[in-house]
This record gives sequence, C-alpha cells and structure tokens, in this order.
Amino acid sequence: MKEFIKGLWHEHPVFRQLLGMCPTLAVTTSALNGISMGLSVVFVLFFSSLVVSLIKKIVPPQVRIAVYTVIIATFVTIVDIFLQAVFPDISMALGPFIPLIIVNCIILGRCEAFVSKHSLSDSLQDALGMGLGFTWGVFLLGSIRELFGDGSILGFRILSSNYNPLIVMILPAGAFIVLGFLVAIMNSLEK
Repeated sequence: MKEFIKGLWHEHPVFRQLLGMCPTLAVTTSALNGISMGLSVVFVLFFSSLVVSLIKKIVPPQVRIAVYTVIIATFVTIVDIFLQAVFPDISMALGPFIPLIIVNCIILGRCEAFVSKHSLSDSLQDALGMGLGFTWGVFLLGSIRELFGDGSILGFRILSSNYNPLIVMILPAGAFIVLGFLVAIMNSLEK
C-alpha cells in the first residue's frame, strides 16, 4: 500500500511534483473536465505500467523510451477514440490535451523511473496512486475554478443566482492563481 498512498499525498503529481501542468492548467475550467482528464490519465498510466512491467526485461535499453512512448500512445489513442465515440462533448472540451497525455511527464516518467525498476505489483499500485492523485488534484482545481467562475460544481448551482462570477477563474490566469493557493496549502499542511 505504500506505493499506492504516496501518489495520493507525499509525492502528489500536481501539488508536490508539479507534473502534468499542461492539462492541469488548460482543462480544469470545470470539475467535469478535471475528472475526465484525471480518469483518462488513470487508464493510460495503469495499462501502460502493466505492459511496460511485463516487457521491461526484453526491451533493449537503446530503444526503451521509444517503446514506452509507443505503448503509452496506444492507450492514449484508445482513450481518445472512446471519448469521441461515447462522450463527444467531453472530447471536444478536452481537445488536444488528451493526445498530449503521450508526453505527460507523469506517465512517461513513471514508466521510466519506477515501473522499469520495480515489480508488477508495486508498479500497478504506484500507477493507481499517481493516477488517482492526479485525478483528485485536477478535480479539486476544476471544482474551485467552476465554483468561482460560474457559481456551480458539476452543473449544480452552489452559489446563489445573484452571485457575480469571477471571470478570471475560467481564464488561464485563474488556473495559475488557484494552483498557487493549492500548492501553498499542501506545503503548509505537509509542515
């Protein structure tokens, strides 16, 4: 369980390691976008870790990164096609950021730094912990931005209809502001 739990808090990919900032900042204009991106990352990270863990001993070191990238790209393509077919609105909202999962440091970094050096069980626990950590991070960021930018979370009105939305929260600057506060809170809680 140690490998699973570290991704949820101590080595949190968004708030501690500051990995995956491109999708973190770009798609978290709403809680739904955040959770959709997070679950996409969980799927890709888990199955990429599974395959890399199973083949790591037969892949020559000279082509290791290229092989990992092809594996990750395969699972990203599956997610992208699934979202386009089943959830076209979410696919449109996430736009090019789903294909960018291929070069996401969380996934490629975990495959290279962790999965290639640990057992299958530890690798899958690490993948789930890091993926779910990323998911709750982008969900929280998206929820805060949606709440202050629209007055709702997941489409449910939280603040009164008289609430004057803070437009900055749905703009890129809002992502930086909220992320800064969340990183500061995480660091103060860690102390």
